[in-house]
Amino acid sequence: MSKDSGEFVKDTSYTQNRELSWLKFNERVLQEAEDENVPAMERLKFISIFTSNLDEFFMVRVGSLFDMSQISPDERDNKTGMTPSQQLKKIYETIPTLIEEKDRIYAQVSEILRSYGIFDLEIDELEAEEKKHISEYFKNYILPILSPQIIDPSHPFPHIVNKALYIAAVLRDKKDKASLGIIPVPSALPPFVSMPESSLRFVRTENIVLANCGNLFGSYTVESAGIICVTRNADISFDEEKFDDEESDSRQKMSMLIKKRARLCPVRLEIQMKGSETLTKLLCKRLSLNETQVYFPKSPLNMKYVFDIEKKLPESFSGDLRYIPYSPVWPSDLDEKKSIMKQAEEKDRLLFYPYDKMEPFLKLLREAAENKDVLSIKMTIYRIASASKVAQELCRAAENGKDVTVLMELRARFDEANNIAWAERLEQAGCRVIYGIENFKCHSKICLITKKDKKGISYITQIGTGNYNEKTAAMYTDLSLITASSEIGKDATAFFQNMLVSNLNGSYSSLMVAPVGLKRGLMKLIDEEIKKGSAGRITIKANSLTERDVIDKLSQASKAGVKVQLILRGICCLKPGIEGKTDNIFVTSIVGRYLEHSRIYCFGQGENSRIYISSADLMTRNITRRVEIACPVYDREIRQTLMEMLDIMLKDDVKARALQSDGTYEKKKALSGEHIDSQAYFMQNTIHKAQTNDSGTADEKESIIEKIRNIFSGITKNAG
Repeated sequence: MSKDSGEFVKDTSYTQNRELSWLKFNERVLQEAEDENVPAMERLKFISIFTSNLDEFFMVRVGSLFDMSQISPDERDNKTGMTPSQQLKKIYETIPTLIEEKDRIYAQVSEILRSYGIFDLEIDELEAEEKKHISEYFKNYILPILSPQIIDPSHPFPHIVNKALYIAAVLRDKKDKASLGIIPVPSALPPFVSMPESSLRFVRTENIVLANCGNLFGSYTVESAGIICVTRNADISFDEEKFDDEESDSRQKMSMLIKKRARLCPVRLEIQMKGSETLTKLLCKRLSLNETQVYFPKSPLNMKYVFDIEKKLPESFSGDLRYIPYSPVWPSDLDEKKSIMKQAEEKDRLLFYPYDKMEPFLKLLREAAENKDVLSIKMTIYRIASASKVAQELCRAAENGKDVTVLMELRARFDEANNIAWAERLEQAGCRVIYGIENFKCHSKICLITKKDKKGISYITQIGTGNYNEKTAAMYTDLSLITASSEIGKDATAFFQNMLVSNLNGSYSSLMVAPVGLKRGLMKLIDEEIKKGSAGRITIKANSLTERDVIDKLSQASKAGVKVQLILRGICCLKPGIEGKTDNIFVTSIVGRYLEHSRIYCFGQGENSRIYISSADLMTRNITRRVEIACPVYDREIRQTLMEMLDIMLKDDVKARALQSDGTYEKKKALSGEHIDSQAYFMQNTIHKAQTNDSGTADEKESIIEKIRNIFSGITKNAG
């Protein structure tokens, strides 16, 4: 945008809006819930994931746009030229269709679940004994902790907690004057109440409170009532907050922000009821919302209960209602009985989560904690599990006298409280904990083990694409490279030294480090392929692509004849197939059983290709406002493995969808007679390698063979 004229000058013919592209991604999540080849309980979970995704979208992205519309209303998106208000308008116009789709799919899946005896019951569906049970439960356990409130001059409108459930009612007094009544649904209550004869026949707690609200407002008559939920702006900018002078510690600052987040302004109101114009108007007035920000879903407003229901399912439902269980296996090229440190010193090693276990990395940390030659362990932490084994091993290493430094990112959105708690425990154990660089989140995933040997100092470096989190390592596809490369180890040493003195301009011989070196390195690598013309090749797997300069450089590569293949699960602000601009660019999105999270950059082809794994997506925030690392892969076997992974993902025609030039996504057509579900392929391939490995008992091998049979049957089923 020209600062003088205010006119937008960017070419938008091959770009699209970030927020609308994200909504397309969440639509693909919803399509998994519609897929009849996905087991019914998994389909319900996809609806729940769609719902929680949308919640976070409103809290963060819509919240951010709302702020921008107030602070800088004329600022324009550099992909479409839209102002914040124009983007909000498009978002609010798009959401109702998605909600209708969600409601339709939820009704379909609910019917299937009922055929298996899983009933999310309405009050009027209950049998006589069940009604009695619910009535007694309400009287004994719910009623004593309810706090109904009438809104009048003596009782001001209460703060509505972000994403909490409430019952809202239009009340009439004896003079027929309308008032608003509010009943919080206490979070201390269970999300549902099961029937005595079957835990899979249940009533959601908010429906129980709603059914009884007519008796909770004294002499007032309830004219209409519904379940409501307010979504608030949760996009707090850490760096723009103003703190008192005495607030000198980052941990204290972040604790303060977490408390403030819950009170930010509303950006969405959801009402579940048959409809009351009066109630809607009363709530909109109190919450300062307009009617375009109000939605009326028929499906549950909070679907976290789904995962509690899943725990109650008997094992016999696996395969019919749930995915066939898959347990990560020990990697076939690592000997479980030998030292991981020694095996890493022999050659580079690669873990591929969730197909491989995380245990080899944990074993590496345990060995480092006990090894007398290990001098120090340094690690970045962005998100870790609440019961983190990684953090426990770091504490043990510090207690054993090792020099342990942890660069803890306190600003990992919605994980701040957990990170604060672990920062305190790590410090108590003797670890040195630092909090990164002001204004730049540290999102890199690197662990450096430094040891002394006969020749001097040596290194074992682990660099990953995902967090040091045992829980997500079983749900997200990620890569973890373990290398004894002296070159990478020296770069890792320089990285931590630079972080300790807040130096973002450090130089590295092998690593590409954001916010300074990564973008520059990527642009140079793309330029090298541009020089090759039609012989050039670029294949990138990441979560999202939003950075305008990278998009324009990829367009330049396309114009030069370079074949560009992008595997982007989520946002893609580049439109492929635009004649003369992006017609050599192909974009694939894979949404399946596991969340695709690994980042791989491949430039060139064959032996001469340059391959990196990275913590960074191709987003402006990642490569210009965060500390990220991209690490080169030197080992020939691992390079070949990564190229084969990319090839399989590009051939996926079961869970993959291709981005079209108009911004829509279409299921990919089979390139041959056989269908490929890349995630199922990686499962069966990993299990097969483990089965052919010499280790393991006969019973273990037979169990693995049975898993392979099940996975293969899953591929056939998914292919339809």
